[in-house]
Formats: sequence, C-alpha cells, structure tokens
Amino acid sequence: MNCFDCDRRELTVAAVAVCSVCGAGVCATHVRTEAEQVREPANPGEVMHDRSARRLTCSTCRAAEEAV
Repeated sequence: MNCFDCDRRELTVAAVAVCSVCGAGVCATHVRTEAEQVREPANPGEVMHDRSARRLTCSTCRAAEEAV
C-alpha cells in the first residue's frame, strides 16, 4: 500500500500506517502519532486503571480534529 497524501502529489511512497479515522495509508512523513488513554475495567476489588495506547492519524484528519 502507498501513502495516499504522497500519491495525490504524484509520488510513490510506501505507507507505514493506516489512519485510524479515515483508513488512508500514510507514510512516515504524513503520519501523526499521539498517546491515547484506554480505560480498562479492573478485577473485582481493584481500582479502574488507564493504559496508554498509540493513535495514528493522517495529517488531514489530525487538522480536522484540531479545528473542532
């Protein structure tokens, strides 16, 4: 799979990730990585806890989310 953003510029660059919002393939230049907290239920008698996860988006979806 190739990077969607690069393809629009008539470049052929391999995708290294898939945008979690729109599903487009993105290369290392266009991928945006951020930490996202994932809440997991704990076992009975334990406190709920959060774990960090990785969220990958393309630059277009990231810009749209920042505009909100």
